[in-house]
Amino acid sequence: MSVGVITFLYLLRTTAPYGRHTKTTWGPLVDNKLGWFVMEFFVLVVLAFFLWKGTQPLTVITAVFTGLFALHYINRSIIFPLRLQTKGKKMPVAIMLSAMCFNLVNGFLIGYYIGNFAAYDNTWFYDPRFIVGAILFFTGLYINWSADTRLIRLRKPGETDYKIPRGWLFEKISCPNLFGELLEWGGFAILTWSLPGLAFFVWTFANLVPRAMSHHKWYKEKFPDYPASRKAIFPYLL
Repeated sequence: MSVGVITFLYLLRTTAPYGRHTKTTWGPLVDNKLGWFVMEFFVLVVLAFFLWKGTQPLTVITAVFTGLFALHYINRSIIFPLRLQTKGKKMPVAIMLSAMCFNLVNGFLIGYYIGNFAAYDNTWFYDPRFIVGAILFFTGLYINWSADTRLIRLRKPGETDYKIPRGWLFEKISCPNLFGELLEWGGFAILTWSLPGLAFFVWTFANLVPRAMSHHKWYKEKFPDYPASRKAIFPYLL
């Protein structure tokens, strides 16, 4: 988790150059959709490998953990890139590979933990930690997917420019999609009540909060009429 703290401090000073922040000075570029697939898909391969090599068989509850984790990454690696209307946009190969490594580490931690150490019985479904965590996870998932849909629909076919998102949670924060993802992994950490789950949440926080702050700053610089009352990622706070 100390790596997460270092990452957080670094990203507060340096914006990762992909998406609207893409720079050609970071070396070779790759198609944006392919980059998203490579960044996100192989976490599922690593997860499956360490579950298969693990010493403990999946139980109903650990299968649920695995399913929730996989649900996010199937959407992020396959469905989300196919929905993007970003024809011709690219990202640095260096960013793609660094994000892939980040995800591989998390896939290893979660897969190795579930495959070798996770010890839960079916009574865990009734534990307040599981119930609260599941509520947070699915609330975050809904917010994340809904925000992505609204952002994608801002562009008409053939358009590549950025627009100010309006309505819903966008009236409170610039990045509901990132806020939703934080809720997801915070919920996952609670419902698994595990150190790998907590580490994953800390690392996600370290990446997404600076990213949201960079987006928020970018919006304000690009659009003079950007709503001054909006925060970056936490309503009324930041």
